[in-house]
Amino acid sequence: MEELLLHRYSRAGQPAWLIRLRIGAKRLAWVAVVRSAYLLKRTLDILLAGPLFILLLPIFGLLVLAIRLESPGPALFKQTRVGRWGQIFTMYKFRSMYMDAEARKAELLAENEMSGGVTFKMQRDPRITRIGRFIRKASIDELPQLWNVIKGDMSLVGPRPPVPAEVDEYSLSDRRRLEVTPGITCIWQVSGRSDIPFPEQVELDVRYIESQSLLTDLKLLWQTVPAVLFGRGAY
Repeated sequence: MEELLLHRYSRAGQPAWLIRLRIGAKRLAWVAVVRSAYLLKRTLDILLAGPLFILLLPIFGLLVLAIRLESPGPALFKQTRVGRWGQIFTMYKFRSMYMDAEARKAELLAENEMSGGVTFKMQRDPRITRIGRFIRKASIDELPQLWNVIKGDMSLVGPRPPVPAEVDEYSLSDRRRLEVTPGITCIWQVSGRSDIPFPEQVELDVRYIESQSLLTDLKLLWQTVPAVLFGRGAY
């Protein structure tokens, strides 16, 4: 790219030192725009996720008690997820399934209701507890991910982080989802969630990546509220 610019400017009769100065200025301007956009997004994450996490701590305590009363085992579910550029991190959720859920998944693969075959979803998944159905429907199970946002593993808005097994099945175009920091909510979460087939989820995530901005993030956060309240596509 630099050689092409040098050739173009040199044909216009400009000296080499001026050409390199202009190219350097363009590169610095581009870096400044990218870094300032990241800084704004990170600032929004901290300003919203930090206070919200603290305010929700009493509710978290009640949820931990309810989960443990129905099903023995830890109330928090830790899962390995894939973040930006393939970086591995631990994501937190309130446990909505019985402790043997992962072991029973192989028995249920034939009943997967998510088209595309990459992700697994069932509307009446027998592995989900009663309290689990409620917190999934209300998206309460995702709230511990505010801690992931505070840590910087995730953002409030961005493509959902996949598990490594799903990434293994990604095509090259699917891997575009990994170009940005994953988030708690994004376009397909406010457009139908699990009712949307996997290929269309990827298309919506790519649309977000190509048009992301602070204004877009604020709009999606606002749209998340009715999506959670009505629970369409949540199971």
